[in-house]
Amino acid sequence: MQLPYIKGFTFGWMSGKGVFRTPEAKQSLQLMQQHTGSEYVIIALAALQDHPQATTIDYQGRHMVDDDELIDMIEYAYSLGLKVILKPTVNCADGTWRAHINFFDHDVPCEPKWHEWFASYTEYQLHYARIAQQTNCEMLVVGCEMVQSDRRAEEWRQLIAEVRTVYTGKISYNADKYQEDRITWWDAVDVISSSGYYPLGHWEQQLDRIEAVVTRYNKPFFFVEAGCPSRTGSAHIPNDWSWDGEVNVEEQQNFYKEMFSHVQQRDWVRGFGLWDWSAELYPEAEALTDNGYGVYGKPAQQTILDFYTHHQVFTSS
Repeated sequence: MQLPYIKGFTFGWMSGKGVFRTPEAKQSLQLMQQHTGSEYVIIALAALQDHPQATTIDYQGRHMVDDDELIDMIEYAYSLGLKVILKPTVNCADGTWRAHINFFDHDVPCEPKWHEWFASYTEYQLHYARIAQQTNCEMLVVGCEMVQSDRRAEEWRQLIAEVRTVYTGKISYNADKYQEDRITWWDAVDVISSSGYYPLGHWEQQLDRIEAVVTRYNKPFFFVEAGCPSRTGSAHIPNDWSWDGEVNVEEQQNFYKEMFSHVQQRDWVRGFGLWDWSAELYPEAEALTDNGYGVYGKPAQQTILDFYTHHQVFTSS
C-alpha cells in the first residue's frame, strides 16, 4: 500500500462538549493550516475510564465533543482542503497514563478481565469507526500508547477485524515510543505508526530499529505523534509533559530541526501528526511565555512550515 506523505498536526486533544462548536476552534484549525503548512489534521478524542483496572469506557460524557460537532468540524476541515485522520483514544480519570491499563493474563474470579475491557473498548472504537466511514476519513487510529495491552494480540486482531466491518479506510495503531519492535500483530493493520518522542542524539539509533520493523512487515509507516514542550531540558525527555523546566522556545525548535534532519534521510517515514495544536489557542502575544507542546507563535512553527512546505534539510544548532 502506498501512503502519501502526511504533513499533519494533532488537533483538539482533550476538547470537551461544545468546544468544536465555537468560532475560536474553527479559527484555530485555520491557523494551524496557515502557519504550519499542514495538509492533514489528526483529530484526537479522549474517552475516559475511571482507573487502569476499570472495564467501562465512557465516550458520551461532557469530556467528549458531541458527534454532531465532531462531524461538523470534520466537514469544516474538508472545506479548508485538509484531509482527516480520526484517532479515538482513552485516558484514565485518576490521571494514570493509559499505557498502564492492565489486567491479569488469566481470568480470576472477582477480578476485572481483559475480555470485559476489550468489549467496552471495541464498542467505543466501532462508534467512531462508523463516523469515520460516514465522513470519509482517510484513516482511523484504533489505539494510542496502550503498552500493557500490546501483548494481547488476539484481542487486537479481533477488534481490528470488527472495525473493518464498518470502516473501509486505512487502519493504524499508535505504538508508544520504543515499542515498535515489540508488537507482534502489525500485519493486522494497514499502516504502522508510533509516537516519535526520541531525545536529541538518539534519532539515528531509533530510526535504524524502526526501519527493521517496517521492512519485516512491509507496511507504510509514519509518526502519528511527535513533538517537544518549549522547556529547558525537554529535548532530552520530550515525552515528559510534567517536566518542570524554564520556558525555552529555542530548545523546542532545536528538537524539531534535529528530528526533521534525520527523518529527511529516511524515505520510508511517510510523515507526521505533530503534537499538538489546541482547539483553544493561547493568545499569540503570550506564545513566548508558554511552555507546552504547542508551537503557535513560537520559532518551531516556522521550522515546521519550512519542512512541510519545502522538505528542507535541517541541521540542529
